[in-house]
Amino acid sequence: MQITSKFTAAVHILACIDIFDGQMRVTSDFLSGSTGVNAVIVRNVLGQLRNAGIVETRQGSGGAHLAKSLDEITLYDIYKAVDCIDEEGLFHFHENPNVECPVGRNIHKAMDGRLAAAQEALENKLKSTTLAEVVADTRKIIDEE
Repeated sequence: MQITSKFTAAVHILACIDIFDGQMRVTSDFLSGSTGVNAVIVRNVLGQLRNAGIVETRQGSGGAHLAKSLDEITLYDIYKAVDCIDEEGLFHFHENPNVECPVGRNIHKAMDGRLAAAQEALENKLKSTTLAEVVADTRKIIDEE
């Protein structure tokens, strides 16, 4: 299974909110134009981020605003907010390995722990990276253009 593009879109959306808030209304239409993602999906992602307490949104003239400071938001918070993975985890094992085959009946035993460790390593890295770091890098790159 692959992490959905909603994760990277959510990070993009949050960076835009921080960079453009105060300069203009940060609406779903504006965010759609920046991300290249359909406005309906942007609104869905904003709703998930709002439910997680990461953004505040107001219909009409309000636009979107961060509900927390950038250094209080980790990439893991965003990852969890937009439901990037289901309860099965990041890796989905093929359904019916052949138990008559020695590899088929044992591949789970050989792989499950490794896959769980890989997911844990990813999630730990996301937990240790704040949105402040991503936005700072984004601002630096913009300034270098």
